[in-house]
Amino acid sequence: MVIEKVINNNVATAMDDNQQEVVIMGKGIGFQMKTGQSVDENKIEKRFVLDSKSEMGRFGELVQSIPMEHLEVCMSIIEYASQVLQRRLSNSIYLSLTDHINFALERHKSGMVFENPLLQEVRSFYPSEYLIGEYAIALIERELNIKLPIDEAASIALHFVNAEYKTAMSDTMNITTLIRQIINIVEEELGTRLDELGLHYSRFITHLKFLAYRVFSGQMINRQEDEFVEMVIRLYEREYAISEKIAAYIKETYDHEISKEEKVYLTIHIRRIQPDIDKKEGEM
Repeated sequence: MVIEKVINNNVATAMDDNQQEVVIMGKGIGFQMKTGQSVDENKIEKRFVLDSKSEMGRFGELVQSIPMEHLEVCMSIIEYASQVLQRRLSNSIYLSLTDHINFALERHKSGMVFENPLLQEVRSFYPSEYLIGEYAIALIERELNIKLPIDEAASIALHFVNAEYKTAMSDTMNITTLIRQIINIVEEELGTRLDELGLHYSRFITHLKFLAYRVFSGQMINRQEDEFVEMVIRLYEREYAISEKIAAYIKETYDHEISKEEKVYLTIHIRRIQPDIDKKEGEM
């Protein structure tokens, strides 16, 4: 592996044996090194690949402009998240999260505090990612002696949601907002609050995530047999009527027509959460 560009004493880009440009980090790894020199691989503590030359350039500029301890904390958070989520994250997380956390720290020093309007939604719909956000807040306080507001846990969580689903931040926020709007419609029509600890609630939320993703990506489900579709509509008239209200809301608000098959899947999930509601009401 040979040095491509020294970013600072502890960070550089290099060409690996497959002629792929990678970011390498380690104490003193870039000290007095020049392009074309071989890397002492014993010094490499972390390595990762960004998705494009453009991201490589932006990451290099970012690293040169921020304190090294900010970068180290961000790398630790990403490493922890990768272990917890057990999913492949988009490499863009290295750039987006580092940029976000550094900006949040600078805002905090200037006394600027922003609330995250989706705090409750993120906590409810993305519990694993939210817990990673809380871990990040605690790590930043421990390592940098800076206590960020809890709203930042939700903001950090959304960056990991982006990295999991490979969506833009604007789409992720729209998806999260749409999920809340659908939940509101279901609760209003059923006349009760959904039990977030219920057996079927998390499955319902997972379905809504993918439904919302399809809305904003322009995709649609059209693969169920007509006989099955008509049977569900006939058996669960009330729940199908709720799914039609949801479809009407999506059409009016986002100008996206969801198929009858989509409405049938919604119907099934709305039906499945009924035992959770009945059980909760029976305990009162």
